[in-house]
Amino acid sequence: MTTVRESLGGRRVAVCVGAGGVGKTTAAAALALSRALEGGKVLVCTIDPARRLANALGLATLGNVESRVPEHKLAEAGLRPRGELWAMMLDVKRTWDDLVARHAPDPARRDRILRNRLYQQMSAALAGSQEYMAMEKLYELSTDRDYDLIVLDTPPTAHALDFLDAPDRILDFLGNETARALLAPALGAGRFGLRLAQLGGGYVAKTLARFTGQQVLSDLGDFLQGFQGMYDGFKERAGEVRAMLARPETGFVLVASPAAAAIEEALAFHERLHAESMPVAGLVVNRLTPDLWPAATPLPRAAELAAPLAAAAASAPDLGARLAATLAEHQAMAAAERRSLAGLLARIGAAHALVPRLEGDVHDLAGLARMADRL
Repeated sequence: MTTVRESLGGRRVAVCVGAGGVGKTTAAAALALSRALEGGKVLVCTIDPARRLANALGLATLGNVESRVPEHKLAEAGLRPRGELWAMMLDVKRTWDDLVARHAPDPARRDRILRNRLYQQMSAALAGSQEYMAMEKLYELSTDRDYDLIVLDTPPTAHALDFLDAPDRILDFLGNETARALLAPALGAGRFGLRLAQLGGGYVAKTLARFTGQQVLSDLGDFLQGFQGMYDGFKERAGEVRAMLARPETGFVLVASPAAAAIEEALAFHERLHAESMPVAGLVVNRLTPDLWPAATPLPRAAELAAPLAAAAASAPDLGARLAATLAEHQAMAAAERRSLAGLLARIGAAHALVPRLEGDVHDLAGLARMADRL
């Protein structure tokens, strides 16, 4: 069967998606390293502010600018890549600022939006902002850079479907016609706060001001007025991003664990991707409990284990019984996980990789290379 790495062979963009805590960042980094070892110029972009990716790649820091993984770090891990491995961590606020600067008609409008307090809050904390900027940055990198492969580690959202819904939600907010209609008299007046009390037709705005405060409503009016004329540019850009995600050179990699919630989320995301005609390149099931005993062979009984353990059993006479019980529990867990995964594997026909649970976290380049071999 085709491996996940082979399935990504002819693609330029890989998007790793899945529930939080399933190892998306590690899987993304391992896939990127694998392609770099084979000769590609590869970038892995993460949203996770934790330093796990930087530490694993041997980098002191990760920022909004791409950094190349030093050759001597790869050599110290016993790796000799024929290509290049680059990495970066998305700065949501900085990416928002870049997007505003790109669409603003002039420097004065750009500075006005960037100074607005509502914009500053929205660009850092609005629900869906991370996901929207992740897609925006992915599009920018794929069109402006010469990477053979860009691997995106998507945000650790509570529900992975936010990744596809976020752009529409943000655009609805920016182009909210209801808010514009309610605030139309004040928006047209320019100096929102000063003119509010003078507007005979601004009853709604004055009522809102009593609940939200004059300053908040003033910031909102200034924010919406600042974005006037820019909404179409944002909408067009979001359409281009969505088109890129549906092209054959893009591949979604679903990352899951044997946990029921992670499996359900992977199934839901797969259905959504299928409905949106977006290409699925593979499935990675991480942290699977490994089989320690051949499935077709009966588990050993306590008496059978007691004899080989006779030397140690003198100090622990029940060692054989405890070992037999532990092995039985372990094998029961492994079997239960495989039964839980059966539906997921049957539903997703793409390449898949089953990665066993490791004794420790993958924390360096050598560990990523070992994981890549399993993908």
